[in-house]
Amino acid sequence: MRTSTEALVKALLRNPLSIKSRSQAQQLHAQVLKFQASSLCNLSLLLSIYSHINLLHDSLRLFNTIHFPPALAWKSVIRCYTSHGLPHQSLGSFIGMLASGLYPDHNVFPSVLKSCALLMDLNLGESLHGYIIRVGLDFDLYTGNALMNMYSKLRFLEESGRQRLGAGEVFDEMTERTRSVRTVSVLVGNEGRKVSDMEAFNYDVSCRSREFEAQVLEIDYKPRNQYRELEACNLGQQIKDISHSKSEDSVRKIFEMMPEKDLVSWNTIIAGNARNGLYEETLRMIREMGGANLKPDSFTLSSVLPLIAENVDISRGKEIHGCSIRQGLDADIYVASSLIDMYAKCTRVADSCRVFTLLTERDGISWNSIIAGCVQNGLFDEGLRFFRQMLMAKIKPKSYSFSSIMPACAHLTTLHLGKQLHGYITRNGFDENIFIASSLVDMYAKCGNIRTAKQIFDRMRLRDMVSWTAMIMGCALHGQAPDAIELFEQMETEGIKPNHVAFMAVLTACSHGGLVDEAWKYFNSMTRDFGIAPGVEHYAAVSDLLGRAGRLEEAYDFICGMHIGPTGSIWATLLSACRVHKNIDMAEKVANRILEVDPNNTGAYILLANIYSAARRWKEAAKWRASMRRIGIRKTPACSWIEVKNKVYAFMAGDESHPCYEKIREAMEVLVELMEKEGYVPDTSEVHHDVEEEQKKYLVCSHSERLAIVFGIINTPAGMTIRVTKNLRVCTDCHTATKFISKIVGREIVVRDNSRFHHFKNGTCSCGDYW
Repeated sequence: MRTSTEALVKALLRNPLSIKSRSQAQQLHAQVLKFQASSLCNLSLLLSIYSHINLLHDSLRLFNTIHFPPALAWKSVIRCYTSHGLPHQSLGSFIGMLASGLYPDHNVFPSVLKSCALLMDLNLGESLHGYIIRVGLDFDLYTGNALMNMYSKLRFLEESGRQRLGAGEVFDEMTERTRSVRTVSVLVGNEGRKVSDMEAFNYDVSCRSREFEAQVLEIDYKPRNQYRELEACNLGQQIKDISHSKSEDSVRKIFEMMPEKDLVSWNTIIAGNARNGLYEETLRMIREMGGANLKPDSFTLSSVLPLIAENVDISRGKEIHGCSIRQGLDADIYVASSLIDMYAKCTRVADSCRVFTLLTERDGISWNSIIAGCVQNGLFDEGLRFFRQMLMAKIKPKSYSFSSIMPACAHLTTLHLGKQLHGYITRNGFDENIFIASSLVDMYAKCGNIRTAKQIFDRMRLRDMVSWTAMIMGCALHGQAPDAIELFEQMETEGIKPNHVAFMAVLTACSHGGLVDEAWKYFNSMTRDFGIAPGVEHYAAVSDLLGRAGRLEEAYDFICGMHIGPTGSIWATLLSACRVHKNIDMAEKVANRILEVDPNNTGAYILLANIYSAARRWKEAAKWRASMRRIGIRKTPACSWIEVKNKVYAFMAGDESHPCYEKIREAMEVLVELMEKEGYVPDTSEVHHDVEEEQKKYLVCSHSERLAIVFGIINTPAGMTIRVTKNLRVCTDCHTATKFISKIVGREIVVRDNSRFHHFKNGTCSCGDYW
C-alpha cells in the first residue's frame, strides 16, 4: 500500500498540472511530508503547483521553508505575486533570485514585465528589456509577447520623468549594494502569530524604494556582475532604438524582430494598434495574420470591433460579424457584446437587438451593452425594458449599468423610477462613484428636482468636468442663472478647465437669465483664453439670448457674421424671437434665410404662419399652411405627460377621449371661476385660428399642459408637487393660468417645456416671465 501511494505521489509530482484545487495540493503536500520525500526538487514542484492554482498564501508559506530556493521556486513565487497584482513584491523576488546567483530563463520575464506594466514604470521596463537582450532571450516567443504587451500598455507615458516612483528606484538602489535580498516571511510572526493576507501583502503601489526595502531581509553577499549589467544595459544602441521611439513603434519593432510569432503576438500588436486608433493599420494586420495561416480568435475580434464602432464603419463591422459566424465565435460573450456596441454606435439598434436575442448566455456586460445602445439612440423605453429584464434574469447591476440607464430616466422624466434606482445605488454603495453621482445630478435636474441634484452635487468629494457641467446646465434650465455662473467660476477656481460643453451650459444660463453682457464675456473668452472655436450650439445660444432680449437686428447681424455657415436651427431661434416680439418684417427676412439652407424646415412654416395669425393676417397664414400641406409637412401635435402613482399619463391638446376627461372638465370649470375672481383674463392671442372669441377661450383652456395639471391636482394628495413635461413651448396664457392655479391650490407646479423648466409657486414663476 505504501509503495503504491508513493508511486502515486511521484506520478503527481511529475504531472503537476493535474492538480486543480487547493485541497488536492494540500493532500499531495501532506503525502510528500509523510513519506519524507521533501527534497528540494519536490518542494519546488509543490510550490509550482500552489502558484499554478494561484494560492499566494500557501505559496509563500512553503517558499519560506526552503533555505536555498532553486530557480523553479523563485519563478513560482514571482508569477504568483504578479497574478495577485503585487508588482513590487514580484520585482523584489526577481532581485532576490538574481542575488542568489540564479539566472532567469524565459519563464520568468513575462511575469516581471507584466509587473512593470502594472507599475506604469517605463524606465524600469527599458532596463529589463536591455537585460533580456544581454541574456539572449529577446528572440524568445513568450518573452517577446510580454515585451510587446508592456510597451503597448505604457504607450501614454512620456520620457519626461512623470513615471511613478517605486520599483525603478529599487533596481537603481540594488546596483549600488553588496548584499542580496530575500522576501521576509510575514505570514508567521516571531511569536507564531498568523497574519492575514491583507495585512501581509496589501502594499501601497506608490511606495518609495526605501519603504519597499523595509519589507525584505538583508543578508551578506558578494557583489554580482549582473547588477552592473542591469545598470549598463540601456547604453546599448539596440534598446535605445526600440524604447526611445513611440510605444506603438516599439511594439512594431519587437514584433518584426521576433523569429516566431503565435496568435498572442498578433493579438498584442492588433490590440495595441486598435487602442491607439490606428484604424487602417489594425485592419491591415488582421489581413496579414490571415496570410500567416492564423485565424482570429475572440480576443482579436473584440479588440477591433470597438475601433470599427468609433469609425462608424458598418460595412467593415458586418465583415467582422460574418467572420465571427464562420469561426463559430458569434456566441462568444465578449464578441457578442462588442457586436452589440458596434451596431448601436452605427445607429443599427435593430441589429444590436438581434445579436443580443441570439445569445444563449448573457452576462452583465452584454446586458449593459444593449441597454446603453438603446439609450444612446434615443430608445429610452426600450432601454428601461431591457433593464427590467436584466433584473428579472437575476443579473445584479454594476456601476456602469446605472450610468447607462440614468439618462433614460432623465429624458423620460420618470422621477419615480429614478428615485428607485437612487435607492438601490445607495444601498449597494455605488453613490461614491463619480460617474453614477454625475448621472444622478443630471437625472434629478432633468426630472425637475433641482434641489436634490444640488444636494448630491454638494456631497460629491470628487467632481469631474461631467459633474460640473451637469450641475451648471441644471441650474441654467431651471432659471437659476446666477447659481450657474457662480458654479462655472468656482469650477475654474478649482482648476477644472472648461470645455465646449461647459461653455454651452453657461451661455444657456445667460440666455435664460437675459444676461447679455455676461454672455458676450464668456463667448469671447472661449477663443481668447481657452482656444475653443465656437460651435453651432454656442452661436445658437447667443442668438437665442439676443432674440429673447429683443435685440433682433443685433442677433441677425451676429448670425450673418458666423465663421461657419448658419444652419436652419440657428435662424429658427431668431424666428421664434420675432414671434414673441411680433416683428413681422424681421420674421419674413429670417424665414427666407431658413428656407435657403433648409427648405423643409417644419418650424419655419409653423412659426411664420402663427406670426401672421397673431397679426390677424389670415390670408398669409393660410398661404403658409397650404404650402405645408403641399410639401407634406405636418405640425407636431402638442402633448404633455404627467407621472401619477408610478404611471405616466399623456394628454393631447383638445383631446376629449381621455377616460378622466369629464372629471378634468368639471375641475377646470371650478378653477377658471376661481382664477377669474383673482383677476385672470384669458389671452386668446395665442389661438392661431379665425374663430369666435368664446371658442378661443375654450381652446386655450384645453391645452395639453392645462389638462395634465388639472389631472394631477385631482389625483394626487394636497400639497404634493405636480410635475408636467410638454413637447412644445408653454404658451403665454397657460403660463399665466398656471401661476394663478399654483396660488389657488397651494402647490408647486413644475412644467418642463422644450427649452427650460418653469417652477410655479404662490402665483409666481421661476423664469420671472422671461422665457
